[in-house]
Amino acid sequence: MVKLKRSEEIARKPSQMPGAQGVFLRRLITQEDGAAHFVMRLFEVEAGGHTPRHRHAHEHEVYILSGKGSVAGRQGEVSLQAGSAVFVPPQEEHQFINGGSEPLVFLCMVPAMADG
Repeated sequence: MVKLKRSEEIARKPSQMPGAQGVFLRRLITQEDGAAHFVMRLFEVEAGGHTPRHRHAHEHEVYILSGKGSVAGRQGEVSLQAGSAVFVPPQEEHQFINGGSEPLVFLCMVPAMADG
């Protein structure tokens, strides 16, 4: 059965990632919805905020919905804006940084077993 949800109806929770600043997320589609393989999350990073600089064993895919910022890695920073798509391979060090005055909003998809 197809399942429809509205993002504003899902609780916006502060990130529990150590080192995150001004980061909130909503888990849009999870295993509870019947998604066996992937989880879709909506991140909102406040102006001046950032995710922690980190790496992990799984890949993830990110799509920027609104705002401006950058993704930092071992090779420096790359600018992001609405419409940017980012692939982060396993074990790649990365950090998302809001460099604008509005929230940086993006979708992030990870394997279901990696969502914690």
